[in-house]
Amino acid sequence: MGFTTRRIVTGHDAAGRAVVTSDQSLAAQPAGDDGAWFTRLWTTTSWPADNLDASDGARLGSGLTAANGSVLRIVDMAPGHRSPMHRTQSLDYGIVLQGGVDLELDHGRIVSLAAGDVVIQRGTIHAWINRGSQPARLAFVLLGAAPLVIDGRTLP
Repeated sequence: MGFTTRRIVTGHDAAGRAVVTSDQSLAAQPAGDDGAWFTRLWTTTSWPADNLDASDGARLGSGLTAANGSVLRIVDMAPGHRSPMHRTQSLDYGIVLQGGVDLELDHGRIVSLAAGDVVIQRGTIHAWINRGSQPARLAFVLLGAAPLVIDGRTLP
């Protein structure tokens, strides 16, 4: 599927005035399974972020998350797609932009989300399911977080 996202990046000129440093469309890449595509729009590798770093944050290396930084990603999900159950060591802000998805937690609780809904994912095990007949589009901001320790046990 030909998903693209327009990304405008701002910065500063030599006099300190705001400028647009990049205005381009980024193509989604398959997420490694059959039904989801990721577009990584920006990554930071430290906190606080360095707004004078001229690197293109979409090209900085990261996995699903950045341990001491952040990742901004668009996820496009085909109808019928279900992600694997997973946990990220991050605080995630998820915003449903288009369509609808179900958030499934590890004990079977399902929460249905529609366009405009926001989920704050705090390191819990979960899966995403698009039960609709149209693609769903979500935006995620993932912030690196400390390991989860509950009752003296670090969760995987």
